[in-house]
Amino acid sequence: MNNEYIQVIHSLLMKYEHKDDAVKMKKYMHNQFEFFGLRALQRKELVKFLIKKYGMPPEEHFNEIVYELWELPERDYQSIALELMDRKIKHFKEKDVELLEYLIIHKSWWDTVDWIKHIGAYFVQYPQNKKDITRKWIGSGNIWLQRTAIIFQLKYKNQTDEELLDSYINQCLGSEEFFIDKAIGWSLREYSKTNPQSVRNFVDKTPLSKLSKREALKVMKKNKCVFLKN
Repeated sequence: MNNEYIQVIHSLLMKYEHKDDAVKMKKYMHNQFEFFGLRALQRKELVKFLIKKYGMPPEEHFNEIVYELWELPERDYQSIALELMDRKIKHFKEKDVELLEYLIIHKSWWDTVDWIKHIGAYFVQYPQNKKDITRKWIGSGNIWLQRTAIIFQLKYKNQTDEELLDSYINQCLGSEEFFIDKAIGWSLREYSKTNPQSVRNFVDKTPLSKLSKREALKVMKKNKCVFLKN
């Protein structure tokens, strides 16, 4: 860790370290990552203090610092990298999609991949890149890129590209991959809050997995939506 900014982060993490919680977190994440044992609120406090005292990473070194944090073994470093990216979410550069894609396909798991506000915000700023990039992702064979292509519109509401979403779901039907089936259901469930009739029609005509269908209809069932059939 040659970068001074990362050394500061490391020192702060050591102060917050909780070994018992670290063991529990590692087990919860299927023993894939090491942890310092910070809870979410503690991490947010750490980042808030970091920025208040040391500022944001210099713009010219920002991506370099994120890449380096991503290579460190403890998962807390990756979470802090994403917290820092939250602060520049409205100011992505067009080429930052390369960084975002790197974060999706390296050390991939739901906790980092599903921090989807970054991807969603990027395509709001650069809509001209949306279809070409997400089409590449959905056809990549990488489940995390595919999952991202399916869920990046979660917060788009009325701005959801319904045709694009339907197309990506159809391309992933029969995957038998939990994270894909869950993403399909999640995306439809979220969109059902905006357009329940459309989601109901899509579910009726599409051979979704049981998991995807259950997730897709969850909100409508809860609300006893008038469009929900027996």
